[in-house]
Amino acid sequence: MHHAENLIGIAALSVLVIGPLWLGVVGLIRGHRESVSGAPEPARPWNWKFTIASALLYALAFNLTFIIQELFLVIPKAFTPGLRPILFHNNHSWTGGNPLASLFQGTGALAIFVMGLLCALLLKHRPARSAGVRLFLIWMAYSGFLQSLPQVVIGSVEPQNDVGMAMDYLHFSVAAKTAAALVALIAIAAAALSLRGPFLSLAENAGYVGSRHTRSALMFRMATLPALAAILLIIPFRVPRNWVEVVAVPVVVTLIGVAWMQAGAWAVREVKASGVLGPKALGSTPIAYALGALLILLLVFQFVLRPGVRFY
Repeated sequence: MHHAENLIGIAALSVLVIGPLWLGVVGLIRGHRESVSGAPEPARPWNWKFTIASALLYALAFNLTFIIQELFLVIPKAFTPGLRPILFHNNHSWTGGNPLASLFQGTGALAIFVMGLLCALLLKHRPARSAGVRLFLIWMAYSGFLQSLPQVVIGSVEPQNDVGMAMDYLHFSVAAKTAAALVALIAIAAAALSLRGPFLSLAENAGYVGSRHTRSALMFRMATLPALAAILLIIPFRVPRNWVEVVAVPVVVTLIGVAWMQAGAWAVREVKASGVLGPKALGSTPIAYALGALLILLLVFQFVLRPGVRFY
């Protein structure tokens, strides 16, 4: 078991830290060569309204995804004889006993992974015309993938983790757990990298995505900076709880995804600017809608879900 844990640890370090660092350094080197050999590029205006809207929509998507996960942890238990589950704003619990409870600890991660996949398919096959709706779907796909897949990695080495309990119920061997963790780590990188195109395609025109530098700059403005800022918006949804759990989950989920997207933005080829992110694409109204939805969700979390909602 220790050998498996060491292998998973090395793989996690390689995929979550070394991989994006290497990709980012390669991008910096090639971008520097490109800027030296070519003519200087004109500065592109920064659409701050889009950055603010992106932060609000990421916070909204993160918390919606989290509560969907908890809901799908509770619902199967509600239909299981002997279990009486309760849904909270940042967790769930149950009384009674049934062997299936361990299996149903994995249904939450499965549900949000499927949700992320559906959002990704919508973006690919039926992209919305609205910049705000498309951006929200991108963040929902991101949250579904990046909140579910790390749980597989953790569950492979921690039996008390939700997915770990499901793995034990299904009698996963050490080899099976290790394989699941390695596949999940590869999927984390692949999922994050797959969302670079949808983000960059929101560009107003080809000038925003025409070079390595402009693609990296646009990714920072529309994804990296908003996601990092949104962590402060996510924290109020999770309190009161242990501060490590309140802060660690949004920080980890955010960093492991945006690190790959930011590091690899330069490498995206054949990006077609859709033009939906024009000067008038996101005015004050979409920001007001996103902020209003986020505040309503916060009230639901703290005044409806925090006392506990019984599902029996």
